[in-house]
Amino acid sequence: MTGADYLLPLRTKLRSMRTESFGADPAGARMERIRRSPQFVDGAFQNPVGARIRPSGSSVEFAKTYFQKEQRVLRTPNGAVPVHPTTLADLAAPPVSGLRLTWMGHSSVLAEIDGRRILFDPVWGERCSPFPFAGPKRLHPTPLSLAALGPVDVVVISHDHYDHLDLPTIRALAGTDTVFAVPLGVGAHLERWGVPAARMHELDWNETATVAGISLTATPARHFCGRGLRNQQHTLWASWVVAGPEHRIYHSGDTGYFPGFRDIGAEHGPFDATMIQIGAYSEYWPDIHMTPAEGMRAHLDLQGGRPHGVLLPIHWGTFNLAPHAWAEPGEWTKDAGEEADQPVAFPRPGEPFEPAGILPVEPWWRALSPVLARPWRLSGEQTGSGRGPAPAARGDLDLAGER
Repeated sequence: MTGADYLLPLRTKLRSMRTESFGADPAGARMERIRRSPQFVDGAFQNPVGARIRPSGSSVEFAKTYFQKEQRVLRTPNGAVPVHPTTLADLAAPPVSGLRLTWMGHSSVLAEIDGRRILFDPVWGERCSPFPFAGPKRLHPTPLSLAALGPVDVVVISHDHYDHLDLPTIRALAGTDTVFAVPLGVGAHLERWGVPAARMHELDWNETATVAGISLTATPARHFCGRGLRNQQHTLWASWVVAGPEHRIYHSGDTGYFPGFRDIGAEHGPFDATMIQIGAYSEYWPDIHMTPAEGMRAHLDLQGGRPHGVLLPIHWGTFNLAPHAWAEPGEWTKDAGEEADQPVAFPRPGEPFEPAGILPVEPWWRALSPVLARPWRLSGEQTGSGRGPAPAARGDLDLAGER
């Protein structure tokens, strides 16, 4: 360090210490475009309705819950997750119906729609963290390598948290010919990691890009962004509508429940399938992630208020990101689907299925979990919030990280 280094502002010094995994901050023309966005108010991107993005309640009570031995045991499977080893044979023949989905774990989904291949939130890394030695580790292997996946027409990113935007995965995909569709500001990360600007569509909410006859529309979500301790909220988060000549699908990204699902459904639906976040929820952060009951409610809103299409639960099973039991999102979603008479697909990671065909419905997680108490059965209607009373707000818990 030279004498001149001591004169640098602290913010500049901290930025220089960040590893490549942290990405890059928007600047220049990209930042000017961000400032013109209707979503960018008072120096930060805003949610469609108010949301607390920091955990609420007592840090002591949270710690008691999180570190209690009996609860910790429930947060991981008690055996190997039954991953379907996706092979070239599984994906070689086009889907008979024109639409096939393959859940790769967490929020990563390969969608084959009307002759095109769309890959949502691909995370092939071992940890969702900026560091290779710390952070939530995968609970099951990836069903196949990225190289074995074959060509992808578009990679869609919902937001820049580590469990949705993964440096090693993007680096690998940057070396292919695929196009990227990302929310406004996220392109700064991708450019730093080797994705040419010419291969990116960076969209604000309600903007659409068309790639190879498929339209991709960024739609609102209720969440937040950031890959560092100092989150300036300068990159947008989004859900996505993808429509081809014959089919249309929806990926929620991460989101709390909000009335805007009805508006998205009215403008873009109904959908042949929705991929809805139903895991990593907690009463300590009720505004930024949905419970399975809220996820079912969101799906029904998107479908005009009635059962329609197929719901594929995402954002569960792969990483331990919340205090709830590992198997609870699957079990609760199954109950919510039966209550609402809504078809729900429960594939093993890597198991392809066609929403118009025979759905995978076996509760495979039960072999890896003790019988759960099913507290949601005691907390009101399945399609309501399904939460108990929120913890009393006694200051913010700085534990949300980049969930």
